[in-house]
Amino acid sequence: MFMDVQTGGPVRPTKWALRYLVWAGVPLLVGLLLARYAGPGLPTVASKAEAVVGSDWAHHLASPLGLFLLQLLVLLLVAKGAGALLKRFGQPAVIGEMAAGLMMGPLLLGSLLPQVHGALFPAASLGPLGMLSQLGVLMFLLVAGAELDLGALRGRRRFAFTVSHAGIAVPFVLGVVLAIWLYPQHGPQGVGFTAFALFVGISMSITAFPVLLRILADRGITHTPLGQTAIACAALGDATAWCLLALIVAAAQATGWLPASLNLLCVVAFIALMLGLVKPWFARQTIAPGREGRWLLGILLLSLASALVTEVLGIHALFGAFAAGVAVSSNAQLRHLLVAKVEPFAVTLLLPLFFAMTGLRMRADALQTSDIALCVVVIAVATVGKLLGTWSAARSTGMASREAWRLGALMNTRGLMELIVLNLGYELGLLGDRLFAVLVIMALVTTAMTGPLLNLIERRHLR
Repeated sequence: MFMDVQTGGPVRPTKWALRYLVWAGVPLLVGLLLARYAGPGLPTVASKAEAVVGSDWAHHLASPLGLFLLQLLVLLLVAKGAGALLKRFGQPAVIGEMAAGLMMGPLLLGSLLPQVHGALFPAASLGPLGMLSQLGVLMFLLVAGAELDLGALRGRRRFAFTVSHAGIAVPFVLGVVLAIWLYPQHGPQGVGFTAFALFVGISMSITAFPVLLRILADRGITHTPLGQTAIACAALGDATAWCLLALIVAAAQATGWLPASLNLLCVVAFIALMLGLVKPWFARQTIAPGREGRWLLGILLLSLASALVTEVLGIHALFGAFAAGVAVSSNAQLRHLLVAKVEPFAVTLLLPLFFAMTGLRMRADALQTSDIALCVVVIAVATVGKLLGTWSAARSTGMASREAWRLGALMNTRGLMELIVLNLGYELGLLGDRLFAVLVIMALVTTAMTGPLLNLIERRHLR
C-alpha cells in the first residue's frame, strides 16, 4: 500500500503510476528523443566523448584504468592460487605469493609468452603499479613495527640480545667476506666497495618477523618456550637490523664524510624522537568506545608523515613507516586495531603488487647458467651464517643443542622482509641485476627450507 506524503492516507497504485509517468517517464522519453533525432540538422563536431562511447570493449580494456584492473585481477588470482597450492605442501602461503610475483616478470612469463607479458605489463603502466605497491609496503611495515612488542622481552632480554645480535653479526661478517669475492663482477658502476659490502652483509642478516609468526602458528608452537624465545629474538633482531640498515643507507646516500655524518645524526635523532617521546605517549593513551576510527586515521597520518620525514632525510620512506609502527606497539589496543583493520587490506590486496614489481624488475637475462653456482654459494653462506651464529650463542647461554638448532632454523626465515631490503638496495643502485636476482632466490629458498629443516632436526633427535 502506497501512502500520500502530505495527508498520510493511502494512494491507489494506479494513481501513483500515473504521477510517476507524468513527472519522470515523459521528461525522460522527451530527452531521449531529442538526443536521438534533433542532431541531423546540426553540424558534426568530432569529440573524444563520441570516440569513447563508440569504441569497443578492447578500447576500454586498453585504457589505464581498465589495464590496471586487469593487472590487479590477474596478479591476485595467480598470487592467491600459488599461495593456496604451497600451503597444501606445508609451506607458508606468502612463499607461493612471492614465487608468483617472480613468475609474472620477464624472467618466466616474459621468456615463455613475451607477447602476453608485453600486453599485460607495458612499460608505461609500471609507474602507477609501483607507487601503489610502495604504499602496500608502507602499510605492511607499519603493522610489522606494531607487532614488535619489545615489552614482551621481560625475562628474556639478555638471552634475546645475545642470540639475536649473534644471529646478525655472524652472517653479516660472512656477507662482507662474500662481498670481497662478488664486488669485481657484481659491484655496480660508481658504487664503492664499502657501501656494497655493508649492504650485502645486512642482506644476509635479515629475519622475517611476520613470516616467522605465521610459521610458528602453522606448526602450533607459538606459545611453547621455543616459540616465545624465537619471537623475542626475531623481534629484537628485526629492530636492530632495520636500525643498522637505516644507518647504512644514510651513509651510502651521502657524498663525503660531512654529509654522511649529518645523515647519520639525523637518523639517530629521528629514532630517539620516536622511541623517547612518541612511543611513551602512545603507551599512556586509551581508546574510548566508538573512537577507533579517529585513532586509526591518526596513526595512518603519523605513518605517512614519518615516511615523508625519512624520505626527506635520505633514508627512504620505509623506515618512517616502520618507526611509526614501533611507536604504536607500546599500546596493545592500538596494536590490535592495526592488525585487525590495516593488515588484511595490505596483505591481501597490495602486497601481491609488490611481489609482482619485484619480478618485473628482473630482466629476462638476469640469471645465467653460471649463476646457478653463485646461487648455491649465496644460499649456503646465508644459511650457515644464521645457523652458526644463532646456535653458538644459544648454546653459550645453556640452551640444549636440539633447541638451539631449531632456533637457528627459525631465524633463517627471511621472506618478505628480505625482499623489501633487496628492492631498497636495487632502487639505490647498490645491487646489479644479476646479484639482485640471486639474492631474491636466496630469500625464497631460505624461507621455504625452514619447515623441512625443522623436520630434519626433529627426526635426527628422535633417532
